[in-house]
Amino acid sequence: MRRNLDTGLLRAFVAVAESGGMTAAARQLHLTQAAISQQIRRLEDILERPLFERGRRGPTLTTAGGMLLARAEKMLALNDEIMATMTAPAFEGEVRIGVPQDIVSPYLAPVLKSFDKAWPRVRVFIVAGVTLELLELLKQGEIDLCLTTEPAPQKGGETLLLDPLAWVGAPGGNAHRRDPLPVALGDPSCVFRQAILAALARADRDWRSVCETSNMAPLCVSVEADLGVTALLESSVPPHLALLGKDSHLPPLPDFHICLYMPQAGASEIAQEFARHIRQSLAPLRRAA
Repeated sequence: MRRNLDTGLLRAFVAVAESGGMTAAARQLHLTQAAISQQIRRLEDILERPLFERGRRGPTLTTAGGMLLARAEKMLALNDEIMATMTAPAFEGEVRIGVPQDIVSPYLAPVLKSFDKAWPRVRVFIVAGVTLELLELLKQGEIDLCLTTEPAPQKGGETLLLDPLAWVGAPGGNAHRRDPLPVALGDPSCVFRQAILAALARADRDWRSVCETSNMAPLCVSVEADLGVTALLESSVPPHLALLGKDSHLPPLPDFHICLYMPQAGASEIAQEFARHIRQSLAPLRRAA
């Protein structure tokens, strides 16, 4: 006999697993702690196995709980997608998204695919640029929302993911061994440029510029030809370039925030729906990090 799982019970289970406690989950779901505890017990009774070990430091997932978590998240995501699709207005028109060039492919591609499947009559217009330019376009109303890459979010920014900034060079190259260090940099508006120069200054490493552009194509060509090294987000390193590890003796670089910004005056319903797809697409990456 088939039995149906109550998504409310699954939502309570996921909230406890992700927040680390019954009290935090209760606040998140606007329920009492007793109600959350009761829902967890009901779910355990249905599945006939414990999902949490109760300890002094709070509940921790059992083996069965770990097996359930990813599946419960998928089921809730599908539930939320169905509800959003069936209750939202029939969106038409255009949404304009600003995205830094280097994260268009690794982060935006799956978002575009899911959004187009849900809303085929909405045209998505992509504006690629550097973070500072995109934030200005958002402020001026030229785009409806934007993603950024920043050392830390500014006012109104929502951090979706952390992505390490990493040194890259030509496979088998020796540019990183030269002195002064040849570096391919973005133009002065590039936030990576500031992080690179600060790291080199802290390490008291002499350097010289071999390229200054925020266009990814010539920047990567300079590195591929072993004219110099540069720094990119780990997720955006193209396959024809190589990550340079600790044995390259290059100074450490910081993590960068992948942030989402919406208009201060309020986003359109289409933009809010696109933002939901972005959050949903990046959530598994955040948990895996």
